[in-house]
Amino acid sequence: MDLGKTTRGAVLGGILVLFTLVLDASGDFVFPVHHKFKGQRSLSALKSHDARRHGRILASAGSGSTSAVDLEIGGNGHPTDTGLYFAKLGIGAPSTDYFVQVDTGSDILWVNCIDCTNCPKKSDIGVKLTLYDPKSSSTSQLVTCDQEFCTSKYSGQLPGCRPTLLCEYDVTYGDGSATAGYFVKDNIEFDERTNGSMVFGCGAKQSGQLGKSSEALDGILGFGQANSSVISQLAASGKVRKQFAHCLDNVNGGGIFAIGEVVEPKVKNTTPLVPRQAHYNVAMEAIEVGGDVVQLPTDVFDTGDKEGTIIDSGTTLAYLPEEVYQPVMSKIFASQPDLKLHTVDEQFKCFQYSKSVDDGFPVVKFHFKNSASMTVYPHDYLFQLKDDIWCSGWQSSGMKSGSGDSMTLLGDLVLSNKLVIYDLENQEIGWIDYNCSSSIKVRDEKSGGIETIGAHNLSSASTLTIGRLLKFLLLISSVLLQISSLY
Repeated sequence: MDLGKTTRGAVLGGILVLFTLVLDASGDFVFPVHHKFKGQRSLSALKSHDARRHGRILASAGSGSTSAVDLEIGGNGHPTDTGLYFAKLGIGAPSTDYFVQVDTGSDILWVNCIDCTNCPKKSDIGVKLTLYDPKSSSTSQLVTCDQEFCTSKYSGQLPGCRPTLLCEYDVTYGDGSATAGYFVKDNIEFDERTNGSMVFGCGAKQSGQLGKSSEALDGILGFGQANSSVISQLAASGKVRKQFAHCLDNVNGGGIFAIGEVVEPKVKNTTPLVPRQAHYNVAMEAIEVGGDVVQLPTDVFDTGDKEGTIIDSGTTLAYLPEEVYQPVMSKIFASQPDLKLHTVDEQFKCFQYSKSVDDGFPVVKFHFKNSASMTVYPHDYLFQLKDDIWCSGWQSSGMKSGSGDSMTLLGDLVLSNKLVIYDLENQEIGWIDYNCSSSIKVRDEKSGGIETIGAHNLSSASTLTIGRLLKFLLLISSVLLQISSLY
């Protein structure tokens, strides 16, 4: 992914991940994935997490004789639950466990390293953090700036490069948080059956929120489009097709994540990916609220750098340009003219409502190129804090700037309870409403058979601290007090 900076914190996600991958002979692996924010968290923490993701832009990139891959996932994408999914990887020899976020909006794997400055030592989300030490692994190798991996990543040799200098990375996010380090190559173990050698980032310095314990993980594992991403490296190895799918279950938790060609269910609702874009950019053409098309500026959904619509499972909420956000919100709440809205944490529109939100609020439908449409139900875009207290998950990504920056970002808020298919071979993405607690069928081209891949629901850590629970109870009390003042 391209490491160009952006000045807006609510625009676009992406974290650096680079690695070359060699799988063992089996070609299959199970990838345990848990959810990041186990238990409740503050609304402002949720929004700031998304803001950090929206400060980077990716840069992009074969197919082969392949097998299907089943990645076990767990957790829940609901805003009041965990919000993100993460996996446990074994790295090095002897293998040590690391917890990394699984993310379609980023392109490299990086983990915090032993020599890191300001890396978190503990996590409030209930996982044990571990700092990677290349010297403790018998299979680790440093990556220097003159090696092919580095010259390919940076489109040529870095200025002043000498054979003894490490290949470094430096990423700054929209909220000012940053990570920096160098690349190493080591053995990665996905499960007891599959391992491979990868180049990945070794985090040497974190700043801003990346150094905080409240949302800490060991790193990030990307499924973006770039040549350096998981899916691209797997495809380049000839072990998988450049296709994958996820079905995120925010009702029961967990869901499905599979690499390979999905043959059942058939997904016919597809739209092309915008060419030469780093993220999973698609061309939105219209928005309906309650069956009425929202009247919007003609250029609001233009596609290109720092504008357009992005599908990103690593973001919890959904972000609309201000000129889209305001009319959409107005139409949604026009059906409840007597409803009293209150702003919580200076950004969430919350209210008291005791009836069924699906009966009282309109369906929102996004229309995309090639007549594809995505339906978002009230129980998707409204989340319940407690009893009859509800908040809207729609957020503003800001006004369109003079440089044309205007981003629509569709995260788990709208992607949950849908089977979403990413077909990078044919450069299209598709989706279908689906029971994510069931199963799908994926073609195993290595054997010629069809493999059934079921849902997984791995719980994240069971050691939710009393402090986090009290923090959530205080949040609920605050919301109740603020809303009660309106009546």
